[in-house]
Amino acid sequence: MNIATFGFIFTGICLNAIAQLLLKAGTNAVGAIHLTMDNWFATGIKLATQLPIIGGLTCYVLSVVVWIIGLSRVDVTVAYPMLSLGYILNALGAWYFLGEALSMQRLLAIGVILVGVALIART
Repeated sequence: MNIATFGFIFTGICLNAIAQLLLKAGTNAVGAIHLTMDNWFATGIKLATQLPIIGGLTCYVLSVVVWIIGLSRVDVTVAYPMLSLGYILNALGAWYFLGEALSMQRLLAIGVILVGVALIART
């Protein structure tokens, strides 16, 4: 995999991770969602007007475009496992931006993921 291809793949992964963090920030602003027949429309409007959710959905769309470009240049058996880097980015981003816990078990899991991605990237 050359640097340009890796750049597209990694940019798609980063945009996807940012999308997740923005969606979580938007739902944090709204609070726990409990849908009923009476409130589903109002809840949908409330969610659709949250700027972090709009930003998250925008990042998702951009991530798909960039991902398709990267995927056109590399085997899916290499590209798809790289998506696991998103788990690492999300864990670190949730810890840093959202104050979520990052336990020793999660850090060990991140290490395992990194080893797996490194092995796949070398093939």
